[in-house]
Order: sequence, then structure tokens, then C-alpha cells
Amino acid sequence: MGAVLAVLALIGAGVSANQQSAKLSRHDTVLAHTEPLANAAQRLYVALSTADAAASTAYLSGGIESSEVRTRYENALTDAAAALAEATTGASDNETRTILGKIAAELPSYTGYVEAARANNRQGLPVGSAYLRQASALMQGSLLKNAAELEGIRLDQLHRDQRAITGLPLWSVGVLVLLLAACGYGSWLLVARTNRWINPGVVTAAGLTVVALLWILATTIAASASIDTGATARFEKLAQARILAQQARTEETLQLITRSDISASEQRFAQGSDKLRSDLSDLVSADSPASKAFSGWQDGHRKEVAAFLSNNYRGAVDQSLEAHGTGSAAQFAALDTALNTELERTRQEVRDDVNTAGNALTLSPWGTLALLVAAAGAIVVGVWPRLKEFL
Repeated sequence: MGAVLAVLALIGAGVSANQQSAKLSRHDTVLAHTEPLANAAQRLYVALSTADAAASTAYLSGGIESSEVRTRYENALTDAAAALAEATTGASDNETRTILGKIAAELPSYTGYVEAARANNRQGLPVGSAYLRQASALMQGSLLKNAAELEGIRLDQLHRDQRAITGLPLWSVGVLVLLLAACGYGSWLLVARTNRWINPGVVTAAGLTVVALLWILATTIAASASIDTGATARFEKLAQARILAQQARTEETLQLITRSDISASEQRFAQGSDKLRSDLSDLVSADSPASKAFSGWQDGHRKEVAAFLSNNYRGAVDQSLEAHGTGSAAQFAALDTALNTELERTRQEVRDDVNTAGNALTLSPWGTLALLVAAAGAIVVGVWPRLKEFL
């Protein structure tokens, strides 16, 4: 009986220490690998959407676009390339590598269409709009879909790692509960054989086991309380809101570039705006900079459409490109900046939560190991004198 109890305590020590160490390893993996890759996938998606919106805005400005608009487009491509490189470095499965390969192959084609549109636009050739529509179709139909799929894979992995950190270590709990039951049964056997009600060693071992079990439960509860999965969900929704805004801005500028019936385009813009309005109501307050900028952008868009429908095309273009005051470009830029600020703040919250959970788990592997090894020693010390009485 003494040997079984001691071995069971040592098994419990190994299982508990191993599972708590695995939680700490997941914590390190999230901070160093999973979360940065999820952020890289999000940045890639946003950068591609930003590039598409900036390309449309640049074309709409006509001739030689302003340095500010050109810089925004080039910076978006630079961000996309950097995010693509970061995501590729961490790609370890075939599905992810296939997606990244498609994006890497199609991005040069997209930039080629944009440059062709730009060259024709500078010469005043209307064929440039066809190249731009082809570029936007490639972006919306393939590049962004692949980027969205990549983002979904990365966020799913982040959720899995967070659940691994906060989940209850069932094997540890099961072994320790079994050890407690065995200590109870062993104590009953000792009472029957020795007529002594209490064996100090077995009782000490049971107490140490209870402490180890409570430690595991306490750290699990603390880790669960630290990691707010709502922050991760908010991070995801903010990224989607920023992408929705970029896509709506692209739709807004393409309306003016095509110079045709805007009914279908206006319907798509309204659908994207309604979804964005709904998301913003859940993510930010009504008086936040993002909400105010969104309202200003929508007001500017209505002025733009009114000017276009009244055959004031120049006025519609000026309203769309105005980078100051109530211009659509100015209000959209304010919205994008506000969303990016919220996104970065929420990302830091996610990392801080994971770090706090790791702090709660720091001592648990060694602590539970020490307690249960001490429990095994206490069993030996407690049972050995009783055994000698019968030798």
C-alpha cells in the first residue's frame, strides 16, 4: 500500500508539472508566435484594402496624383509586403503556404494593372479606368479572399492557444483526486491493521495533495480571468470594421471613375456602410472619434452623390478628394486613423491579458512538483515505522 501511494504521488507530480509547464509553453508561444502571426495576417488584409482604396483615389485625382495620395498607396504596398514576409516566415502547414503563395503571385499582377491605369490616366486615355477596374476585381475577387482565409486560420490558432492556457488540466486533477481517494483507503487499511486512527505521513500527504490540487484550480481560474476572449473578438471585429471602411471607400471612388449608372454601386456602398455602422455601435461609443468621423464621411458621401446626380461631376470629385474640413477624403482618413488606434490598443490588451495569465502560472509547475514529491516522501516516512512493527 505504501509503495502504491508513493508511486501514485510521484506520477501525480510528473503529470501536474508537465501539464502546467505545457500551459506556460503555450503562453510563450502566443506572445512570440501565434499573436504576432495573427496580427500579420490582419495587417496584410488591411494593407491590401488600403492599397486598393488609395489606388482608386489616386486615379480619381486625374493626371499626376498628389504626393500624399501616392505615398499612401506605396506605404500600403510596403505594409502588405512586410506583413506577407512575416506571415510567410511563420507558415508551417501546407494550407497556409498555399494561400500565401497565391497572394505573392497575384500581388505583382495587381500592381501592374494599377500602373497601367496610372500611365493611361496621365495621358488622358479613358482605357485607364478599365485597367483600374480589372485591378480592383483581382483585389476583391482573389487577393482579399485569400487574405481573409489566412486571417481566419491565424485567429483560430490564437483562440486554440488561449483555450489551452485557460483550460482545466483534467489529467492532473484526475490523478490528484485518485491519490486523495487512495490515501483515504490506505488510512482505512492502516486503522484496521495497526489500530491507530491517524498516520501522520499519509495525512500529511493528503494535505499536500489538497494544496497542490487547490493551487492548480486557483491558477486555472486566475488564467481564465486574465485572458478576456472578448478582447480577441473585439480585435477581430475592429480589423473587419477597418477593412469594411476601406472597401466602401474603394466603392465610393469607383462610382466616380466609371461615370455611369451608380445605382448598383450605391447599393453595395450602402450595404457596407450599414454593416460598418452596426459594428461601430458595438465597438465604440457614439461620441468617439471613430463614430464622429464615420458620420462626417457619410454626410460627405451624400453631398458627393447629390452633386454627381445633378451633373456636377467636378463638384462630386472635389467633395470626394477634399483632404480638409468636411471632405470625404478627410473624414475617411480620420475614421481610418481612429480605427487603427483602437485596433492597436486592443491588440496590446490581448497581449497584456496573456502575459498576466502567464504570471499566474509561473510557479505552478515547480510548486506542484515539490508538493507531490514531498507527499511521496511523507507517505514513506509515515508507513515505514508501521511496516517495521511486523518485520
